[in-house]
Amino acid sequence: MPTYKLTYFKSRGRAELARLLFAAGGVKYEDVRVEGEEWQQLKPKTPMGQLPLLEVDGVMICQSKAIARLIAKDIGMAGKTPLEQAQADMICDSLDDLGNKLMFLFTEKDENKKEEKKKEFLEKTLPPTLDLFEKLASAEGYFVGNSLTWADVNFFAFFDLMNGYIPGDHLKVYVNLNKVMGNVSSNPGIEKWLKERPESTS
Repeated sequence: MPTYKLTYFKSRGRAELARLLFAAGGVKYEDVRVEGEEWQQLKPKTPMGQLPLLEVDGVMICQSKAIARLIAKDIGMAGKTPLEQAQADMICDSLDDLGNKLMFLFTEKDENKKEEKKKEFLEKTLPPTLDLFEKLASAEGYFVGNSLTWADVNFFAFFDLMNGYIPGDHLKVYVNLNKVMGNVSSNPGIEKWLKERPESTS
């Protein structure tokens, strides 16, 4: 097994999916968290001047999805066939699309406008998207095949993080999606990580 070193800020953010996948696979890695001056010193040395950063036997890789996909392949959670891998990618790319519609949380400075945009997101954007995800998830609670893939873990990570910014029972009426969340959170490695990980709302 390669030697892994994951570097990110002192939050969950774009690195938590990688951490959850490492946990699911029972893979040991160095979890480095930087801030301020540490990051400014490291930034010029990274491939694209951004985090998260994964070093695999000293080789640097950035971009959160590239990192997560690599880990998923290494732990056997990318999909069992090329078609299943494409199906998993489809879910993960769709979650990115949904995440892009939440960027106002970080870019909108006017608090009143931000609240209006939250309301619009919850009432108009989120429900039809969740309707589609509900149809794509199986009755057993998997997006691809009959076992956990990185698509399920990504879905969990997305809503785990979103709840830190917009609290609520967003999946309340979605039976299959609740099963996805349950399958991920009950994975022994992930269950252990969720209990032990540093406290954070972002």
